[in-house]
Amino acid sequence: MGKTKRLYTFLPRLLALMATVAAAAVMATSHQTTEVFGISIEAKYTHTPSFKYFVVANGIASVYSLLVLFLPPESLLWRLVVAIDVVITMLLTSSTSAALAIAYVGKKGNSHAGWQPICGQVPKYCHHVSGALAAGFVGVLIYGLLVLSSIQNFLNPLLLQKS
Repeated sequence: MGKTKRLYTFLPRLLALMATVAAAAVMATSHQTTEVFGISIEAKYTHTPSFKYFVVANGIASVYSLLVLFLPPESLLWRLVVAIDVVITMLLTSSTSAALAIAYVGKKGNSHAGWQPICGQVPKYCHHVSGALAAGFVGVLIYGLLVLSSIQNFLNPLLLQKS
């Protein structure tokens, strides 16, 4: 891999690392306690399984991104990276979608189920969750682009080789 190609691989992976670390860190620090009618309400990401899944998935993607940054350019493992990129992209997509669904219910409620919105009572918590979801979407987009780039760079030469 040439220096220019290596740079085009390194920068998006660094951005993906930063986005997934930010998403996990912001979600993991989201908490707020408030009182409503004399009742103490605590909102934490650990109270919601989909938010925990979001943190774990972004943590896995972060560790993977960090490891791939140190992969030597001439390594044959780059072909495996293409497959793992797809898995990580799907993991991030599913965790972000699950967290977004719960965040929507927290913000808007669900009148059919009798669930009231909570963002009016814990706005700081909701803003943290929104920031984490925004960083998560950036991570998903970057990983989607990385998958396309990986396919172009590492699989295309395999398809064009003559036997």
